[in-house]
Amino acid sequence: NFQSAVVFPKKIATEQQSLMLVKRLLAVAVSCITYLRGIFPESAYGTRYMDDVCVKILREDKNCPGSTQLVKWMLGCYDALQKKYLRQIVLAVYTQLEDPETVTECYHFKFKYTHNGPLLDFSSKDKKSDSTITCADTKKASILLIRKIYVLMQNLGPLPSDVCLTMKLLYYDEVTPPDYQPPGFKEAKDEGLLFNMEPIHLNVGEVPTPFHLLKLKITTEKQRMEYVDKNILKQGETAEPLQVCGVSKGDPKENQDMNEDSVLDNEVEDKNHVNISEAQ
Repeated sequence: NFQSAVVFPKKIATEQQSLMLVKRLLAVAVSCITYLRGIFPESAYGTRYMDDVCVKILREDKNCPGSTQLVKWMLGCYDALQKKYLRQIVLAVYTQLEDPETVTECYHFKFKYTHNGPLLDFSSKDKKSDSTITCADTKKASILLIRKIYVLMQNLGPLPSDVCLTMKLLYYDEVTPPDYQPPGFKEAKDEGLLFNMEPIHLNVGEVPTPFHLLKLKITTEKQRMEYVDKNILKQGETAEPLQVCGVSKGDPKENQDMNEDSVLDNEVEDKNHVNISEAQ
């Protein structure tokens, strides 16, 4: 049920319990981002609670085809995640209908797999072993992540009035069938995303479970950060310094020098990682 908020079990004992928690947290994060950035109207959301935090959850709305489409994309993400194919989700905002590869803001979710199941990995410098992660840790980190999304989204400069969404899914090609496409997606024509304006990269936070680690990264135009208090991103142990992303249109040298913090990291260029899906 996409409208369900995150329910924290007393113990996360199985991979399936962890997977369900990650799916719902991903749904809450995407819903809060699109709601607070004003991408869909109020009618496209239901109100739910994650512990004591009131959250808006995206739902299928016959009066808002865009929200219905994004819900379907999320179900496609779940399919790839459950099959252990999914390596990265990039949800991007663009302004020119004829140029979806030039974006103004994007949100990154990366996935890494272990023998225990999907591990959403962002090179955490302080990884905890499976045995030390409690449900209390997961609950505290989840609520902190959502609160930080709310604070950051409310402080970023506004998006243009007319925007479009694109979503790209990157896979582990060594385990993903070459013809695999989750529902709602097709093979991507272009692997990269570009910025017209100077972008800046934000590490927002991470959520561990005994089977998963989720961390949210955001790339937006630097000018939108003018009124953001930098202390917002320093709350809690998961915050990291702001980093500028070296990806802007019209600078071939920059585009060739993409690092892990770029819009689509340089692993995309590796011939072992060529399977990319997209939806617009």
